[in-house]
Amino acid sequence: MKPAGALLFLAAAVQASPNSDRVAIFKTIHRMEAAWNRGDFSGYMAGFKKPDVVFVSGGKFQSGWQGTLDHYLRDYGGSTERRGMLHFYNMKVDLLAPDAAMLVGKYRLRRGDRLTEGVNTRLFRKVHGQWLITMNHVSAYDVTASSSAPEAR
Repeated sequence: MKPAGALLFLAAAVQASPNSDRVAIFKTIHRMEAAWNRGDFSGYMAGFKKPDVVFVSGGKFQSGWQGTLDHYLRDYGGSTERRGMLHFYNMKVDLLAPDAAMLVGKYRLRRGDRLTEGVNTRLFRKVHGQWLITMNHVSAYDVTASSSAPEAR
């Protein structure tokens, strides 16, 4: 093989495949879930692009990365009961470009007797080889006995 051909072959071999990109995105989400469930909000926020991530929840924009971390610490910090247990499921990733992907999935947050379900729509960008959330939109509702949510998978 000629040197130029060898370089092209090597470059193609190290280029991420669509499947490996999806796996990397799912790993990011699983690390975030684990961090939340152990009370590590900074670890949870490591999956988001700092400082300029866009968060939308409850029809409002959050105040970027730091404002969102402050919100989590204020509203969910201090105890396991306040934080609850978070689980992401039914996630689908669409690769939009070599450095862009969209994830749509469901989540469940159980805080004592309170159960919240919702949908996340997340735009991921590959920044310096790492998949990070650059836009996060959340739609949520509290589950009541009458709306009984299906079991999360």
